[in-house]
Amino acid sequence: MHGASLGLRTTDPDLLGEVCARLPLGWRPAKGHLVDRLVSVVAASGAQRPGLRRLHVAYVDSRLVLRTPSLEDLLFDLRSELEQTMIESAQGRLFVHAGAVGWRGRAILIPGSSHSGKTSLVAALLRAGATYYSDEYAVLDAEGRVHAYPRPLLLRRDGLPDARIRPEEFGARVARRPLRVGLVLAARHRERGVWRPIRLTPGRAVLALLRHTPAARASPQIALSYLETVARQAMVLDGQRGEADQIVSWLRDRDDNAWRLERTA
Repeated sequence: MHGASLGLRTTDPDLLGEVCARLPLGWRPAKGHLVDRLVSVVAASGAQRPGLRRLHVAYVDSRLVLRTPSLEDLLFDLRSELEQTMIESAQGRLFVHAGAVGWRGRAILIPGSSHSGKTSLVAALLRAGATYYSDEYAVLDAEGRVHAYPRPLLLRRDGLPDARIRPEEFGARVARRPLRVGLVLAARHRERGVWRPIRLTPGRAVLALLRHTPAARASPQIALSYLETVARQAMVLDGQRGEADQIVSWLRDRDDNAWRLERTA
């Protein structure tokens, strides 16, 4: 998966298919037996002594990551653990917590943490004709290109359960090829906010992206190298925004080759 080799094993052979079904996008069977990380799922079985709970557990290498009496809960939480393991072990790819779309021949990244509004902005851009790369992780290579990680968009709805929506439901195409990053929008949503962005210097741009890079602590030199490439070739803008359509209108008004800004931070 993205250059990382992951081994899976379970104490119950019937569980192996359930574990594989929770692997991140883009995985394929390995040709060899050497692995970067080993994930072990130990299902509780057999008679238990009175007063003892049956616990199902999961390990990444020798580190205990999940422990619960509910096998259903363990399998549910295992998806995010497998994804995190892949992100930390990926070779030749850097995962940034960001939405990503293709727009007028370049990629736009929208970094942000959960509940920051990046998915709603991705959805608005898809409705406006953008190509879908991801709503959760921008997958970067050493040349500053973003690769598709096209799982369904997770839209949060007030008073209703979160909804997984395929990009095709917005009339959007899923990207097939990597695309060079041309614009990074560090656009924080604020009620009645107005988009008056500041262009960041390359140094501040790297710091802004580094905050949303999960592998930065484990592989700081690699993360800095990839992010510096993006910061040198792309325009990185910081600011507050109101509704997502405000950004869409702003992009439509910009020239295809440049964004005119008066302020640089």
